[in-house]
Amino acid sequence: MSDTGGDYEGQKPKGIFSTLMADGDWLFIKGEYKKAVESFTKALTLKPEDKSCFVGRSKCYLKMGQYDDALRDAETSLKEDKTFFEGLYQKAEALYYMGEFEFALVFYHRGQKLRPQIQEFRLGIQKAQEAIENSVGSPSSVKLEIKGDLSFLQKDEERALPITAIQHLTTEKKKQTQKTPKSEKTTKQLLGEFYSDKKYLENLLKDEDLVKGKTKDGERLQDVIQSCLTYLDTCTEFWNQEKPVCTREKDPKKKPRCSAPSEPAQFLLKSLDDIDAELTSGNAEGSLKKAEEVMKIVQEWSEREVPNKKEVLGSLHSCIGNALIDLGDMDKALEHHQKDLELAKQCKLPDAMSRALDNIGRVYAQTGQLTQAIEFWEKKIPLIRGGLEKTWLFHEIGWCHLELNHHEEARDYGIRSVAAADEIADEKWQINGNVLVAQSELKLGNFELCVSHFERALTHAKLQEDDSAMNAIQKALHEAKQHLPTKQQ
Repeated sequence: MSDTGGDYEGQKPKGIFSTLMADGDWLFIKGEYKKAVESFTKALTLKPEDKSCFVGRSKCYLKMGQYDDALRDAETSLKEDKTFFEGLYQKAEALYYMGEFEFALVFYHRGQKLRPQIQEFRLGIQKAQEAIENSVGSPSSVKLEIKGDLSFLQKDEERALPITAIQHLTTEKKKQTQKTPKSEKTTKQLLGEFYSDKKYLENLLKDEDLVKGKTKDGERLQDVIQSCLTYLDTCTEFWNQEKPVCTREKDPKKKPRCSAPSEPAQFLLKSLDDIDAELTSGNAEGSLKKAEEVMKIVQEWSEREVPNKKEVLGSLHSCIGNALIDLGDMDKALEHHQKDLELAKQCKLPDAMSRALDNIGRVYAQTGQLTQAIEFWEKKIPLIRGGLEKTWLFHEIGWCHLELNHHEEARDYGIRSVAAADEIADEKWQINGNVLVAQSELKLGNFELCVSHFERALTHAKLQEDDSAMNAIQKALHEAKQHLPTKQQ
């Protein structure tokens, strides 16, 4: 943070970057947006492609009313990973404040699909819809100029399809003669949750003024929307060919085989929910048994029936690994989480990689192999999705460094954890992060800073009315003050 000292000379580049990032976050919270921009800009000179840094600076520009700059940084954060949900949210926010409510709505919707549990996207959709209704009454009265790149509508829609989706349609399959589903009911049944997206795009296409807009690459919005609809129609027709409704009724004498159910997505989602529910309720053995049963079933399915079979198996390896952790079988747990990581890499799935790296680090930390835990958790940092995950991860890495007597590294990660906790106003992690920084500063002999962070932790503990935390912090604070000169005690 900014009050921990601005002299970066002599620090390692990695330590300088983390300090600048923490400074930027802290200055943003304090409302010193111009200084925060300067801090993020300096950090970007060290890591020019750090997407979290671009998001941080974009937020500052937004507060300063520099909406074009905010949009530019948000788009830059999405350059390598268009599914980076913090970047998507920031882009939606920038478009919203620029008055581009329709396009903001598109990106709020996109973010909600990726992270339905995050209420900011739901609130964004709500406020964008209200703004559209309040300002124009009907969509056709608005003329739009495309801001930013909407090319994800075609490419990323394919990536976001559910378990039954076709991940890679070959040219030959696209050229096959296909039969159109006979009714809207059949289309709805085949598309499932994506039927509402199809109707949404169809409604957009009816807006004559909107479809005249162009992307920054010169592509007409009408063509972009139509290509998405064509893709969904292609998938619908393909699924209808591969798994036509009532196929079993047409051939009742055919000998049944061990194949995927007619709706494997629903079967798998329900199974995964059941597995998670068992583990959450404390029944690790039941969770393990269920996960192993489902894995045997999925292993017998063909990739034609379930195109993303490897992704499903990775999720099941993760479930099995987590159950084994609860049962104390760390060696087997590690094997399953490593298999999850291997499959995630093969399928190039950032979220699955993040999950596996998280769990592998957890196994190593719980078995006292802290260096290995740090190694895997640091690989997870570029894949972080959200403030809570960020503050937790930075704290755990910092704790490992503290246990290993790497006090400077522990302090740096502690500062980053505090900044992330401040950003989401999570008092529990504000306590944990400040305590970590205080402990590190104590070991480094920076007693005034140590006392300062213990006092901040104590303030948050009082707000939480956490008596046990208050007692522990007060004791540590009293001991830390003994190291101060007499006048400052």
